Amino acid sequence: MRLSVIIPAYNEEKNIKATLDDIYDYLSKKHVDHEIIVVVDGAKDRTAEVVSEAIKMIPTLKLIDIKENHGKGYVVRRGMLAAQGELRLFTDADNATTIDNLERLLPFIQQGYDVVIGSIGLPGKEVKAGSEPAYRILFGKLGNLFLRIFIISGIHDTQRGFKLFTAKAATAIFPHQKINRWAFDVELLVLARKLGFKIKEVSIKWANNSETSKIKASDYPKFLLRCLKIRWDLVTGKYDLVN
Repeated sequence: MRLSVIIPAYNEEKNIKATLDDIYDYLSKKHVDHEIIVVVDGAKDRTAEVVSEAIKMIPTLKLIDIKENHGKGYVVRRGMLAAQGELRLFTDADNATTIDNLERLLPFIQQGYDVVIGSIGLPGKEVKAGSEPAYRILFGKLGNLFLRIFIISGIHDTQRGFKLFTAKAATAIFPHQKINRWAFDVELLVLARKLGFKIKEVSIKWANNSETSKIKASDYPKFLLRCLKIRWDLVTGKYDLVN
């Protein structure tokens, strides 16, 4: 199988069907051999039921329905390690980054990169005007500066939910992932670099869905503290890394 698309989903009954249709239509028209894996993270709404119904119309769709909420990092890991694709992409259920952005990432896989990540921190980005609250823009910029200085240099945006891994990179990185909630993206990139995988950051089109966004201002301090813990665990050898 060429491509696995992993979609973590928590309370996404209003968005998930349109996202699945968009992904399936695009990949089918491009004749991409693929699977779509939705991992439901203890949703309290009908997300799992909507996906189950969609399976009747989307033959490449699979559902992993986790009954208890563990966090986005946990369900992304479950999906990545269950995937069969030579390439494995995780993307958000609200379709903030549409699947056609894959065309921006794939050339760098062909150039030998192992992990290619979508970014709105680089020239060439396309961000829907007014799609993100002012506090998130400010905290996002300050947080990214902090990360570049103290945690992972050279990466301008660690948080977009559109990241592509080779199967080799995914199967090496994700078993070492410890963080289940905020900052799991940072941990993945730190692990990838430590294991010697080549990372490429690529500008993408992105539109935040303010109605479904689950990030609050109070989450940013937690995020930064977890990033510091990643750094500490790496320095003190708590990650048993063998590539």
